[in-house]
Formats: sequence, C-alpha cells, structure tokens
Amino acid sequence: MVSLLDIIGPVMVGPSSSHTAGACRIGLLARCLVGGTPETARIELHGSFARTGEGHGTDKAIVAGLMGFSPDDDRIRTALEIAEREGLDYKFEKTTLGEEAAVHPNTTRITIQRGDRSATLVGSSLGAGRVLITEIDGYPVEVTGNYNTVVLVAEDVKGSVARIATLLAEDNINIATLKLTRKARGGDAFMVIEVDEMPSTNLRDRIRALSWVKWAFRLDKVSA
Repeated sequence: MVSLLDIIGPVMVGPSSSHTAGACRIGLLARCLVGGTPETARIELHGSFARTGEGHGTDKAIVAGLMGFSPDDDRIRTALEIAEREGLDYKFEKTTLGEEAAVHPNTTRITIQRGDRSATLVGSSLGAGRVLITEIDGYPVEVTGNYNTVVLVAEDVKGSVARIATLLAEDNINIATLKLTRKARGGDAFMVIEVDEMPSTNLRDRIRALSWVKWAFRLDKVSA
C-alpha cells in the first residue's frame, strides 16, 4: 500500500529524498554501531550515489547522519565543514558493490571507527527517505530503521535466543521481529531484533554482560 509519505516525501533538507534524507538516515544508523559520532569514516558510494551524489548533497547528508543530525536539520548544508571542525576524519570513494541488477543504485558502504569499536555497514536509500541496511560487519541483515533495533554478535550457544528474549520481556520490551544469521554451526551468530519500545541503556548493558555476547548495540528508529 502506498502511503502519503511515499507520495510527498519526508520533511527534510533538500534537494532529494533519496540522495539526502535517505543518505542521512543511513549515516544515523551507522553511528549507532559505534555508540556515537565516529572518529574516522570511509564512505564508499555505489551507482547513482557515486555518479550524482555530490551534486545532490549525498556526501553532506551521510556525514550529517554520522554526526547525529536528522534529515530536517539545516546543518546538513554545512555538515562537511562542521565535521572538519569537530575532528571527524572522513573519506569518500567511488566503488562498485556488485552488478547493477543485484545492488540498488543508491547504495553506500560505510566503515567507521570510534575508540576500540569499528563497524562496517552497507545500506541503500529506496526513495521517499526509506532505507534498507543489507549488511553489518559481513552479516546479511534487513534493517529498515522503522523500529528501534537491537543488534548483537554472540557465540552460537543453545538457549541464547531464549535468554535475550527473556531480558527484553523483563524490560517490558515487545519484539516485532527477530532474525538470526550465522556463518557456520558453532561459530558467531548475528542477531537483529526489532522492538516496539525504546530499549534502555540498562538493558543494553545486561545483554553485553552475558558471557557469550561479544558486542551489542541499539539502532535507534530513524523513520518519521
């Protein structure tokens, strides 16, 4: 079903919902993986993002998102200058992330680092400000930013999903979707949990305290 937002687009700083609003939201999701504004960022642009992104403000929008600016923030227009003043060391590269038929033309791969935490995210801007994250740290995912989302990497141990679900329930958090990906039996498992409520910092810390959890972060809801 087509919504009114799909027709008129999101509230944003222009010129393009795909190249600006969507790009900003990808940046917002990426920064959550390192717990805030990164110190360094390598931003690879694919397809239309690579060909026309600079003219449409994609570069400014992604960097703005990495600094926590929303799509309607006027500071997007000067995001590159602000990043330089605040010490965000960013670098843009044009690349090809796959065959055109297989990879959305408005796609970026962002590799960021903050302190001892680094992360790589692949995301696409689908139009009208909508986004889809398809990969985090090499694991295939489907994150839309329509929900608050808990992402974590843990050892593939029995009962891990039940334990995480129990912690969420104890924090009065309702699960909307839960997807688990693993590269091999007994290896690391990547869990993506979309939830209806905002998980607390205490819940995140309780998940991180589990001996078999390697890291866990919350991706904040970025849709309108």
